[in-house]
Formats: sequence, structure tokens, C-alpha cells
Amino acid sequence: MKDLNEIREEIDQIDSQIVALYEERMRRAAEVAKYKLSMGKQVLDKQREAQKLEKLKALVQEEENRYGVGELFEQIMAMSRKRQYQLLNQHGQMQELGFIQVDCLPFHTGKVVYQGVEGAYSQIAMNAYFGEHTLSFHVDSWREAMESIQRGEADYAVLPIENSSAGVVGENFDLLVEYDNYIVAEQTIKVEHALLGLPESEISDIQVVCSHPQALMQSMDFLEQHKTWQKEPVANTAVAAKQVLADNRKEQAAIASSLTADLYGLKILKDHINYSEDNSTRFIIVGGEKLRRKGAGKVSICFEAAHESGSLYRLLSHFIFNNLNMVKIESRPIKDRSFEYRFFVDLEGSLDDGAMQNALKGLLEEALYVKVLGNY
Repeated sequence: MKDLNEIREEIDQIDSQIVALYEERMRRAAEVAKYKLSMGKQVLDKQREAQKLEKLKALVQEEENRYGVGELFEQIMAMSRKRQYQLLNQHGQMQELGFIQVDCLPFHTGKVVYQGVEGAYSQIAMNAYFGEHTLSFHVDSWREAMESIQRGEADYAVLPIENSSAGVVGENFDLLVEYDNYIVAEQTIKVEHALLGLPESEISDIQVVCSHPQALMQSMDFLEQHKTWQKEPVANTAVAAKQVLADNRKEQAAIASSLTADLYGLKILKDHINYSEDNSTRFIIVGGEKLRRKGAGKVSICFEAAHESGSLYRLLSHFIFNNLNMVKIESRPIKDRSFEYRFFVDLEGSLDDGAMQNALKGLLEEALYVKVLGNY
């Protein structure tokens, strides 16, 4: 039996040969890229890669190595493609995405739209980003907000996209794909829920609590102390406050921002009822033009992967290869395509960055569908 150190030395020698051969192969990949550049050919040739893998696996002498050899050369060919994308980008073969850099967001109609009624957290986010004196109007649904931009009635819409404790607002991810609108900015608002009732109400009177489903969820620890209360979901927190005022029932309360109490003349029965002190909601500012402000540091992308083993990994590997930091990934089911999903990714960086351009080049060639949702 060989000594362990002797075996390790032999492995080191083999590894050195593998490194040298890998570098030689990448030099050949560069030659392939130059040829494809001159001929206008795409980098990915799935049929040839599949044939090549079968040939390589047929060379295996020990059957237990067949799968490993296949996986090894899948990775080598993937890295070869990524190197080719880099070289194509360096020679000006970049994908034109159509985003225009601006110093500040332009206004054409001078209006911003948000969902809900006055006092909604969306309005608070709007005021925080655009200022309290910005011309605005509100609509009943997030879809209507997106349509207001498409019809030219508003320049921007303010939409909630995720809450730190209750998760994402899935419908708004879907709307970003459905409509030709783009994220131009974001605003995070600290969520501080309060229990609001009529001026003559007391906590002991309350039997029904209405609010947005997420607000009810975020206040669950408090609501668990009042198990007999009926919980009634409504469109948003400000709508709940407005409903309490309109119904004029002392046994009814709303969970909403304490700012809403002043707006609708309600009484704060209990403040700070959400269970997390760090609870916050991230809102996106959406516009109808492909704009990105100077200094933008986040890129949001949506893509679809083929419904086959390893497809998601192969697409995400473009970010890894280009050393891009992925700060978020979400999936949403694709309508009318059972058990197939669309992926939403947030990356640190700018569309100006060479690494980002390289990754997007690979993604655009290899994914079934790609939309850059914004650089902000």
C-alpha cells in the first residue's frame, strides 16, 4: 500500500497537468470566440454540446466515472462559453438594452400614482421619495397604477414589493413582467402599525379588526391576545381606517399607520402592535421609460429557465463567474404553464459594469426569456 503523502504528491502532479490543460483549453475558447465574432454566430450550440458530452462519456473506462466526467465537462464547456461572452463584449458585441442615464427623474405630467386611499403606506413612501407637495392621485389596485403609467396619466407609480417580515408582494412581480414599465428607484419605509378605533371606542369594545392581510399577519402576536376578535382583510391599511370611520361602529377597529388616525379622526387604541421592531416595507418607483439615475447600484432582472435538470444553476452561474453579488432571488409560477417558474433576481452593480454586461450576454443567449426590470 502506498504512503498517504506519496498518493497526495501524485494527485498534486495530476492537478498541475489539469490546470495546464484547462488554460490551454481556454486559449482555444478564445480562438473560437474570434471565429464566431467574424461569422456572427451564437456562442451556445446546444446540439453540438450534447453530442460532445456523449463522446466524452463514451471514453470512460470505469463506468462509475461516467456521470462525473459528464458533469466535469459540462462545467468546462460552461466556463468556455462564459469566457467567449467576455471576449465578445470586449470586441463591442454588447447587448443594447436601451436604458438612458439621467441625473434626476423627469416629469411629463407631474403626477405620481399610488394604490389605496390617503394615509396608505404607499402614500407615505411616495412622500418620502418625491416630497409631500408632489401632485398625486390614488387608484384601487396595483394593476390600475401600472395602467395609469401606460395611459400617460402618471409619470411614476409607487408599489410595495416586499416586507421584511411578511415577504414579497407576488402580484407586483407579475405586473413588472406584464407591463412595459421599469423600476427607476426604491424607497424603504419603517412599518409601525397601530390599532385605530372611533373616538368613543375602547379596546374592550372591539370585536372586529380590519386591515390588509400582511398587516394582520405582522400584528399576529398582538391579535393572539384577543382570540375572539374577527379579522377582516381589506385592500390596504388606509382603506381599513376609512372603513372604520364610514361604518361608525364602536366595536370595529383598523390596523394602520398612526398617521392615518389624524387623517380620519380616529383614536389610537394601541400603538406599536406589529411584532417586529425592525419591520419595514420596500417600495419600488416604477416608470414607463427605461431610465437609470447616475450612480445606480442595483440591477433587477427577470428570466425564465428551461424546464430541465440543472437549467437554473447554469443561468445563475453567469453571476458567479462574473463575481456579481446576488442580493435577492424570488420565483413566481408562470400562468398556464403548470409547475414552471419565472425568476426575479436583484444584483449589486450597474449596467455600465463589464461584469454585468458579460453576465447579461450569457443570460440573454441561454435563458428562454429575459427582461431587465431596472437599474436604480
